[in-house]
Amino acid sequence: MDRLVYERMDEQEAVHWWFAARRDLIGATIERLIRLPDRPAILEAGCGTGGNLRMLASLGDLDAFEYDEAARAIAETKADVAVGHGALPDVIPFAPKRYDLIGLFDVLEHIEDDRATLNRLGERLAPDGRLFVTVPALPWLWSAHDERHHHFRRYTRRSLRRTAQEAGLAVQDCFYFNSLLLPVAVAMRAVKAALRSDSPDDTLPANWLNGALYRVFASERHLVGRLPMPVGLSVCAILAPGPSR
Repeated sequence: MDRLVYERMDEQEAVHWWFAARRDLIGATIERLIRLPDRPAILEAGCGTGGNLRMLASLGDLDAFEYDEAARAIAETKADVAVGHGALPDVIPFAPKRYDLIGLFDVLEHIEDDRATLNRLGERLAPDGRLFVTVPALPWLWSAHDERHHHFRRYTRRSLRRTAQEAGLAVQDCFYFNSLLLPVAVAMRAVKAALRSDSPDDTLPANWLNGALYRVFASERHLVGRLPMPVGLSVCAILAPGPSR
């Protein structure tokens, strides 16, 4: 990603509504849908500037890796976690360690060979481990935001499920989230298109609006595993080692 994107991420991920609510939803999903052993071994693949590290470290013994050197240096300041250098799909540190949980949070869309990436990460799972993936959804929402963030694609639930299965993984769950704000996002993109605006989508809004958007998005954590949403701005999958492993 562009250097300015990492800088903005570092400045905002503790308080920006999207980062904060996504952390809450990730935590709720792990608690409700993923059975972990005592003191599980956890890996975050592509941890960026480290906004999820503290939350994940509270769940078990955490390792992390990141490709970008500057982002990795920032991440190392945010939690007492080993942050190694890695490059998906083929350079995954900490071998031969196997993990009970691997998190790949809004990373897969940045990698050209997504199938190989899921396959290689699947090889690092413990026998009962899980790979938890989140990605941006709905290809028809493609915008300058995706180009600025160097995305290769946006997914549907069907395409993410198919990619995981082609990578040799079993799909435990696959569902949309950030659904309640979808109409707002569609309207904003329409306005920006009409105005030919190229302003970033991830700037920090005013405090009152940031709080309101956080409350709407974070409320979806109560729906995880209970009420599947038909569509959303993001899609996630919980993947298990395939039968051949």
